[in-house]
Amino acid sequence: MTSIMTNSAAMGALATLRSINSDMETTQDRISSGLRVGSAADNAAYWSMTTMRSDNKALSTVQDALGLGAAKTDVAYTAMENSKNVVDEIKKKLVAASEPGVDKSKIQKEVKELQNQLVSIAKSASFSGENWVYNDANNTAATKSIVGSFNRDNQGNVSLTQLQFDTNKSSLIQVDATGANVTTGGTGLLSSYMEYKLATNGSTVTTGYSVLSMDITNMTTGALAEAISGVDATLLQMTDAAADLGALNSRVELQQNFVQDLSDSIEKGIGKLVDADMNEESTRLKALQTQQRRASASSSTLT
Repeated sequence: MTSIMTNSAAMGALATLRSINSDMETTQDRISSGLRVGSAADNAAYWSMTTMRSDNKALSTVQDALGLGAAKTDVAYTAMENSKNVVDEIKKKLVAASEPGVDKSKIQKEVKELQNQLVSIAKSASFSGENWVYNDANNTAATKSIVGSFNRDNQGNVSLTQLQFDTNKSSLIQVDATGANVTTGGTGLLSSYMEYKLATNGSTVTTGYSVLSMDITNMTTGALAEAISGVDATLLQMTDAAADLGALNSRVELQQNFVQDLSDSIEKGIGKLVDADMNEESTRLKALQTQQRRASASSSTLT
């Protein structure tokens, strides 16, 4: 039926044109934003997953925290290794002093400089206001925590993974409020009185002096042998402490790599769900532009 009042063909052409214009607007939005799912209206299920991008920002902060933790462990480990080398030098001096006819007072001057070097190393091993090897009233040995990861469970609850280290294990020097070395009952491997076990019966011998307070000037051969045993036992303890710090350092490095890989995986996963395929959208836009021109031309001839 042909009517002069109602042009059905023109109405159909305009409806087609409106549909094409709507599709073009959607496609242009995807191209400009780079997102296939830019709002909940596009796909509520996929759009809700974009909250994981917020979690990824938190993971970026975790990486910074791990970097800070790595720096602290690096500084403490470096101090421990350098201190071990100095204590090893002290041990060599004690062996040299055991030789008959050696002037022990001169060797003691060398030992004193090495002792001063140990204090210098421990005091300077600070990073971001924390020192894991030198403890005083303002910096007591305690369990330190490093943020290791940001977690979200299937209920939406968030939590943090903490890497922990007890700096009582790495304490080299401990001083009291007056600045005096804590010689008994403390945690400082260098400031506490040296102890070693007798090979004969395994009993513990306390020397009554520390690596830092030791003075060999008037020591007898027997006393020097005792000092060597005490220093050797201290070296073994320092080796254990260095191993603990090294293990933590490796753990932090592994966690850094894992968090980086996890962040990349999450970003890729979200992208596959919500990002627009720019090649596909560009091709679609060209096709819609062609359809728009034809629909406009068709509409013009019918009105």
